[in-house]
Amino acid sequence: MVNEARERAGWGRDGAGRHAVVIGGSLAGLLAAHVLAGHADRVTVVERDRVPDGPEPRPGVPQGRHAHVLLESGQLALDSLLPGFMAELRAAGAPRVGMPQDMVAWSGTWLRRTAPTTHIHTGSRSQLEHLVRRRVLANPVITTVESTEAVGLAGDASRVRGVLLRERGGADGAADGSRTLEADLVVDATGRSSRAPQWLAAIGAEPPQEEGIDTGQAYASRIYRNTGAHLGTEALAYWFYPNPSQTYAGGVLPLEDGNHLVALAGLRGQEPPTDDAGFTAFAARLPHPYLHEWLLTAEPQTPAYGFRSTGNLRRRYDRQGRRPAGFLATGDALCTFNPIYGQGMSVAAMSAVALRDALADPRRRPTTRRVQRALFDASRQAWDISAGADRAMPGAVGSAVASRAVDRPVGWYLDRVQQRYAGDPVLVGPVFRSVLTLTNPLSALFAPRMARAVLFGPVAGTPAAPPMRAETVRG
Repeated sequence: MVNEARERAGWGRDGAGRHAVVIGGSLAGLLAAHVLAGHADRVTVVERDRVPDGPEPRPGVPQGRHAHVLLESGQLALDSLLPGFMAELRAAGAPRVGMPQDMVAWSGTWLRRTAPTTHIHTGSRSQLEHLVRRRVLANPVITTVESTEAVGLAGDASRVRGVLLRERGGADGAADGSRTLEADLVVDATGRSSRAPQWLAAIGAEPPQEEGIDTGQAYASRIYRNTGAHLGTEALAYWFYPNPSQTYAGGVLPLEDGNHLVALAGLRGQEPPTDDAGFTAFAARLPHPYLHEWLLTAEPQTPAYGFRSTGNLRRRYDRQGRRPAGFLATGDALCTFNPIYGQGMSVAAMSAVALRDALADPRRRPTTRRVQRALFDASRQAWDISAGADRAMPGAVGSAVASRAVDRPVGWYLDRVQQRYAGDPVLVGPVFRSVLTLTNPLSALFAPRMARAVLFGPVAGTPAAPPMRAETVRG
């Protein structure tokens, strides 16, 4: 993947003497480093923060204090990459929430709480990232350079030969203390704020086209301790999903230490405040008062933290262009989603699986473009879901907002799916849920049996009030 001669030999076949650099030590970067350790002599992870010893939030992860879920697709990917990881995560206390049984959820109507067809993990991101970091960095092939940031690429438009680094707090430019870390492969895992497009332009290469959709959605999150009844129900989680006619979102998710994370969200001009009174009052805007009432008695454990960078952004490195061999983008540096859909960590893990499979494929030479295309494909469905939903929200802006002619009939069909999934625990609900959790392709929604139910089947009844008790469906 380094140059044409080496690409002919195949990056994935013989790692002798090769050095890979991964910029960014979050989940996507750590998992990419883990994969590359099987194909390179050395792997260096460059991290701008000082890596904490334990499961603590890092400044370089601005959304780290907010709600994170690990979908079933992400769980399968992590276990494939790090065998036994999910058992380790569960042993560390990460809550496992069965969907839809363990969650009181509103999505235009109340969802029936029937037997789970999938599970999500809702522990903190810092806990999950700590466990991944511990597993990955135990590999002696992988080393880290901490408190150091990348400021550019070394090489030219035909090939990247390394990365320019400086210690945190220094100034850009070689005259001001930057140094070159030579590499045969550089992987950008720096997140949504990636500067790789500018770095590529600086070495004469072509930056990627960007696609974006931004609703202006903003979050505020705070951790609470439950001081009384568990919200009056045996459910583990509570969530209100937004839609074009009801744009407020939020809910409660359990954490590994027994506390609860409360997240509230609103669109541009409806941002939730972070002061004590304002945060609590904002919860009253949700479609039912039970969360607001619970906040009046729950005990805050942290301040409320805000987060506003929630737009969907996709960088099209997969398209033709004058770009160098030896450079890849992954994770949020490639494609980032509105966090309301809970896809980011799962897509990071799925992307690492795609990287592993592309490098190990005995049928194809793992060229830079081919591997980058595999990474793009790993994020495609999540993008279709999040960008498709946000495109319909009021006030959405961006280069990808405009709909195509084909989107209208598809949107009409998906509206019928959503009308039926809340009350159908047998077919429409499980299939739709499997697509949302990225374990089934979007095409599953159009399979013959599913299409008959969506086009000709009735809309099943749903609870008239929050279902504070789960139900039993007898088959």
